This record gives sequence, structure tokens and C-alpha cells, in this order.
Amino acid sequence: MIKKITSILLLLFCTNAIFSQIVAAKSLSEFSHISIITSGPGEVLYEKFGHTAIRVKDPATQLDLIYNYGIFDFDNPTFYVDFTKGYMKYKLVKYPFYLALKSSQQDKRWVKEQILNLTQNQKNDFFSILETNALPKNAGYLYDPYFDNCATKPRDIIKEVLGDNLIFKDDFVAENLSLRQLMNKEIHQNTWGSLGINVALGNRLDKIATASEYLYLPDYVFEALNYAKVLKEGKEDNLVLKTIILLDFEEKESKRDAVSPFLIILLLSLFGLFITYKDYKNKKRTKWLDFSLFFTTGIIGLLIVYLWFFTNHTTAPNNFNFLWAFFPNLLIAFFLLKKTTPKWIAKYCLALLAFLAITTIIWITKTQLFSFTLIPLLILLGIRYWFLQKTLNS
Repeated sequence: MIKKITSILLLLFCTNAIFSQIVAAKSLSEFSHISIITSGPGEVLYEKFGHTAIRVKDPATQLDLIYNYGIFDFDNPTFYVDFTKGYMKYKLVKYPFYLALKSSQQDKRWVKEQILNLTQNQKNDFFSILETNALPKNAGYLYDPYFDNCATKPRDIIKEVLGDNLIFKDDFVAENLSLRQLMNKEIHQNTWGSLGINVALGNRLDKIATASEYLYLPDYVFEALNYAKVLKEGKEDNLVLKTIILLDFEEKESKRDAVSPFLIILLLSLFGLFITYKDYKNKKRTKWLDFSLFFTTGIIGLLIVYLWFFTNHTTAPNNFNFLWAFFPNLLIAFFLLKKTTPKWIAKYCLALLAFLAITTIIWITKTQLFSFTLIPLLILLGIRYWFLQKTLNS
């Protein structure tokens, strides 16, 4: 969905080339067309969703530009800090279309073009909006991966240009899915990236998505445009005049990580269950295991609280992962290292067992879906909490 520009020289070249083209093309000719470009998924996490951009081509003025709303810069010294806080600064950048196509060719990502059925005035309105948005003072925006991204921007501009003449149909929605379920179809759930996203984000993602909300994903933008209509002289016509396959590569399949989170969590959980069994048989308690479990879940819980209350991420609040990743565990971990453990921690463990039961109910009722890779850990936590409250009460 996004593409990084890493070469300043390339940007300078593009800027000079574009400037010479735009000077000669303040408005589009009748031979021009505006199209939506959809690219297939790439290899890295931020490319798994594919990408949407806008192409403006005018043979009469030799204009052929791509307008890309998915540009960010890892080299920005505050990028990661801003990203963590939820201030994801992206921008619209325009550059020669052949460069975008060359990049997709190198990455072996398919590319499809949908030429829009617009009047001459509508084309010029579209072009004017893009040119205004591409100005340095307007190009930046706060990116939201689900509600304001490279796929939603073209949708919004089409709505602005066509107004009441646009008819978006819901026929492309084959099943009622939530934003999280849609996301999990794009990223294999047995990956560390998927696990991290599912743990970090709350139950706003679990509301059934409207047809319009489906369009945060490029594939659904492509499908929606195929079904969309435009009113011309009071009659419905197809919004897409023509679809062209520019690059015909096989779609990259989303695969689990070679060292998958489920495998690692399963092995560690089995090890923890084995130690718990030995502790139960030998009537002792392995303190380092308790410290590890409580400290780890506490750290994760602290991150969840931070994302929920202290960042600008719109989908981080109301995250029921805090029920198993309970941030006070971070402090309790140190009590469990003491020679004499306070008796009240037994009751605390009972509360944690109750939280795990509530987590199960929330999962079953789909109030919030959790990553299946967590199942072995949740089983371990439940058994260990039960063991602790029995041991500390005796």
C-alpha cells in the first residue's frame, strides 16, 4: 500500500521533469484520461495490502504522471517516534508514471489500470484537485491505515468530483466482515507482524465494516469501481471505461513466517506447562518462571495502555488484550521473586483467572477477535495462575 522514496537525486530529477510538463499543461486536453492504478501485494509487511494510486495521462502534452498518497520516509529522524505516537506523516508525491511501473516490475507485483469515465470538465476538476493537493504546503497528511490512506484518498476525490452523479454499489461485498477480518485475510495470521498488530489494536476493528470502509484495501477499491456507476444525462453508465492489465505477475501469497509465532509460543508454553507439572508434583514453585510470565505480560500490558491512552492511534482504544496482558503484572513479578510471597497474591491470581474467562467470552462472542497464536500462552497462563493461587493459599 505504500512505497518509500529513498533517492534524493531521483526526487530532484522527477521534480524537474514534472515542472516542465506542468508548465505546458495547466489543463488537460480532450485526449487525456485519469485512471486508478492498483498494484498487487509485495514482500514486506507494509506492502502486503497492495497499493492504490492515480494516473493522469495526456498524450497531447506528453503528460504521464502518477499521484502517490503512500509516500513516507524512514530516514526522517523522528519517523519511528511519530509512528509510535500515532502521528504517521505521509504525503502526496507526483512523479513520472514509468518509474512506478518500473518499480512494480522489479518487485514482480501485478498492476491494473482502470480508466475513469469522466467528462472533460470532470477530468480538469480531478487534475486541479491533485495539483492543489500536491503543493508542498498541502501534500502532507496524517495517515490512518484504516480510514485515511492511499486507497481511501482516490475514493474521496472521485466522490468530490462526481458528487451526486456517482453511484457506489455494495455488490462487491460478498460477506460481512470486520476491519480486522479483512486485515487478517491480507496478512497471514501466523506471522509476527500480524500478531503485533492484533495485540496492539482494539475492538474498533471488530465492528462489521460498511461497504465504504472496505475501501481501505486496494483490492476492494478496484472491485468497487468495477461495480460503480456514473450519471450522464440522467442515465447510468459504468464509472470504469476500460480496465488494462499493465503487469501480469502472479499474486504473492501471504505465508507464515519460517520461525512462526505460534511455533515459538507453543514450545515455550509446553516448557512452562512441564515446569508447572514438576512444581505441582514436587510441591515447590519455580520463581523465575513466574517472574518471566508476569513481567512479560505486564510489559505487553503497559504497551497496550500506552497506545490506548497516550497516542493518536484511532484503533488502539478499547483493547481487551489488556485482560490477559494485565499491566500491574509488571509490579507483581517482583513480589514473586521474594522469599516470602504475600498471601494476597493468591486472590490476585484468582482475579487473573476471571479475566482469562472474560477474554474467552469476548473472543467467542466476537466482541474482539484475538490472535490464534496466543492460545498456547493463554492455556499456560490459566494453568499457572490456578497453580499459584492453590500454592500460595496453602
